[in-house]
Amino acid sequence: MDNIKKIAPGVVLCAVLGIPCLLLGKLFPVVGGPVFAILIGMILAAFVKDRPVLKDGMTFTSKKILQYAVILLGFGLNLGQIVRVGVQSLPVIISTIATSLIVSYILCKVMKIPSKISTLVGVGSSICGGSAIAAAAPVINADDEEIAQAISVIFLFNIIAALIFPTMGQFLGLSNEGFALFAGTAVNDTSSVTAAASSWEEITGATGVLASATTVKLTRTLAIIPICLVLAVITAKKENNSENKVSIKRIFPMFIVWFVVASVLTTFLPIPEVVTGFLKDLSKFFIIMAMGAIGLNTNLVKLVKTGGKPIFLGFCCWIAITAVSLIMQHLLGIL
Repeated sequence: MDNIKKIAPGVVLCAVLGIPCLLLGKLFPVVGGPVFAILIGMILAAFVKDRPVLKDGMTFTSKKILQYAVILLGFGLNLGQIVRVGVQSLPVIISTIATSLIVSYILCKVMKIPSKISTLVGVGSSICGGSAIAAAAPVINADDEEIAQAISVIFLFNIIAALIFPTMGQFLGLSNEGFALFAGTAVNDTSSVTAAASSWEEITGATGVLASATTVKLTRTLAIIPICLVLAVITAKKENNSENKVSIKRIFPMFIVWFVVASVLTTFLPIPEVVTGFLKDLSKFFIIMAMGAIGLNTNLVKLVKTGGKPIFLGFCCWIAITAVSLIMQHLLGIL
């Protein structure tokens, strides 16, 4: 009970902040609620950062509620549907994920970018934007400013992709199937994939592109599982290097295990759509709350001053993913 009293003020603040951000995200899907939450949180940080009564709740929201959001994300993944529709996209998905991770690793070493920011940008670019960052951040013990930096970078290239990809796809002569695969593999965040695919349908009069692009995007989301497990092993080895042993608990973060359980339950049990829909919406709101808490804990001035290298990293990952997606489609005869 005492613990609840300690965290309640900060959690309530993040929930109150999350409501208008959720609405703004629906009005402007190309930006998305999480980005609004981080931006508004950073603006409000000067007014709440030094108030001890809010600190515990804000920390709980940015850590624990973020993990709960990832668990609930699993209820949006029907593995059967993904296998049926998304299997042909696997070569492109695997290639783009590998490309982004390799680019982020090389630039991390060459440009001396902090490894945690590099990891988050690489994972966010290659898998599913904010959701992947939300899943990976607790595994590698990233702090709030590192998360905010990565989310900001992903947000920038999400907007650019959503705005220019439909026109770019027409210029390249992509088919409806080709553009769905292109948007699903080369756009970072689900909201931006939706925006790009919807624009394509409006411009071309096509149907089914939005559904196909979303399925490809959900197939990418499954990569959260192996990526987070690999990151957990690497992080655990670094932390236990002197003892040369690895904690099993760290290798298998429980919130990732529950994410898998949620996906399996959604696939094999007749859970009513109204229930899974509510849980998916709750997951989105939890992510918005967590991003608000991260914004409230972030030094905006420091973020701007240190933003150059991460933005360049995000740009390189984005360009590489875009190129590899198109090249792989050409090789597979999908274009």
